[in-house]
Amino acid sequence: MDFYVILGLQREASQSEVKRAYKRVARRYHPDINPGDSEAEAFFRQATEAYETLIDPGRREEYNANGVRREPSQPASVEFQGFDFSTTGAGIGASATFGELFSEVLQDAGEVRSAPDSERGSDLYGEISLSFKEAFEGAERRLIVKRRVICERCSGTGHRRTGIGRCDVCQGTGATRWRRGHMVFSKTCQACAGSGQLRYRTCGNCQAEGLVTRDEEIIIQIPSGISNGGRLRVESKGNAGRNGGQHGDLYITANVDAHRYFRREGDDLHMELPIAVHEAALGATVGVPTVDGPARIRVPPGSQSGERFRLRSRGMPSPRTGVRGDLIVEFTVVLPSNVDERSKELLREFGRIHNSDVRKDLFES
Repeated sequence: MDFYVILGLQREASQSEVKRAYKRVARRYHPDINPGDSEAEAFFRQATEAYETLIDPGRREEYNANGVRREPSQPASVEFQGFDFSTTGAGIGASATFGELFSEVLQDAGEVRSAPDSERGSDLYGEISLSFKEAFEGAERRLIVKRRVICERCSGTGHRRTGIGRCDVCQGTGATRWRRGHMVFSKTCQACAGSGQLRYRTCGNCQAEGLVTRDEEIIIQIPSGISNGGRLRVESKGNAGRNGGQHGDLYITANVDAHRYFRREGDDLHMELPIAVHEAALGATVGVPTVDGPARIRVPPGSQSGERFRLRSRGMPSPRTGVRGDLIVEFTVVLPSNVDERSKELLREFGRIHNSDVRKDLFES
């Protein structure tokens, strides 16, 4: 095991950098912090040995001269080992052409071992239901979201450090060998980076994926004025990305209940206001409901059904700017449902006084 790799250092690291690296590793892997974790204890012993060697100038010089192993990040080199005629040429590859025999060799020799590309996590989507009042005032919701998060046990790498043991892939030799016909080749073992010792094992918590699924409670702040079908974006609350990639986002769609008499168009609200015949004819001051309490409105004399009046800043607030829209009130003249003889006589008298033809324009060409 390379002591520099254990502490995460470059070979030209100063003594102060060695001390800081050891403290960082000790804070994470010390047995007192990880009671019962044999893997953490084994790695802490390795880190202590690495620190004691690299902090001493004499031992460090000797280690640099005689104890340096190949860095794991170096590409594997393929070597031709010679011929082996102790076995017959039967079997797979025995009759392969010269080009076929070396195709795998050349491919492996030219392969560049690089870290896997990071991958952005996927976005998540959900819905919430709101009353009309909650949409006007704003609200808070607590949602349980099932999302993919970084595995805490392996920090998203998919593997965990283990105590030094013989590599099962190369049987501790540091190289793997294979034959093509009578030709024998070897290359650095990728499982142990040529050390012959196994330093990592697959993380059992995430099964080498680096991510695990978890239910998480997320608090959603709904701004006042959100409309039906409006969508909220909660940054970085989607699935975690692989290999250190960016988190996805969480998108929440609002389903707002309809109001019994308000109708929304943009940030404006519309409503129909019933007025009696005498109020329409004579004029009156009447009450009108709004989303934030009752208001008063003046009905001009001679008002007709369908006439509209605007109450400024009595509509819904904009979820972006907070500026409120208007309330548009449309008059609807309502006739009395029951008319007694006295009322009928008064209406006949009213008709004789105002006997103009209200439908004459319909018959003009």
